[in-house]
Amino acid sequence: MDTNDPFAANYPAPTAARPLLGLTVLVVEDSRYACEAMRLLCLRSGARIRRADCIRSARRHLQVYRPSVVVVDMGLPDGNGADLITELALTETEKSVVLATSGDDMLEGEAMAAGAQGFLGKPITSLAVFQQMVLNALPADRQPPGLRIVVDEQVSPDEIAYHDDINYAAELIDNLPNDKALDYIAQFLEGVARSVEDDLMEQAAQALALKRASGEATTSEMAQIAGLIQQRLANRIAI
Repeated sequence: MDTNDPFAANYPAPTAARPLLGLTVLVVEDSRYACEAMRLLCLRSGARIRRADCIRSARRHLQVYRPSVVVVDMGLPDGNGADLITELALTETEKSVVLATSGDDMLEGEAMAAGAQGFLGKPITSLAVFQQMVLNALPADRQPPGLRIVVDEQVSPDEIAYHDDINYAAELIDNLPNDKALDYIAQFLEGVARSVEDDLMEQAAQALALKRASGEATTSEMAQIAGLIQQRLANRIAI
């Protein structure tokens, strides 16, 4: 249960059907689509959710209260999520359960080395997987009593949330991004496009990432991405 919350004492105890009742989950996530998926998973599990869209915002949250669970995206606009995970792992106050998430499964090792207690690969849609990951990391006194009802349910965020992500990427591009921002745009778009199975956008983002990694010019790749973004904004996500 999160600390420094005046309503914490009134939280109901977890049940077999809603095993995360009484918990607060802080989701540190820049994607609206991914955050909407987490909101639905928490809602169906009984947990309350708060969101931070970057490391700086997460630190502000953590100065005020200590959530039960912190889910940290590995690629954030102002830094590597692994750095925040390390900070949380080293804190001397009451510890939160810390889970990492990413659309790149290759980052699981880095996340676990930083101190994460579990890794959720994107897209995160399985209620059973989400609940089991949280419960496995919780201490025994926070576990729901008795047998737990395992519901093999998949959540489906509204694709309007993907539209918000595409609009966010458009704003980043309009601001004439530098090299660091280009790397971020590539990984952000690749992750959110994979979540909604937007193959064309995912492939364009991968092409941008490859050109950035090789140090080549990215003019054509950025033009392709800009065109795809404008199509999706005009068509309200016709993918």
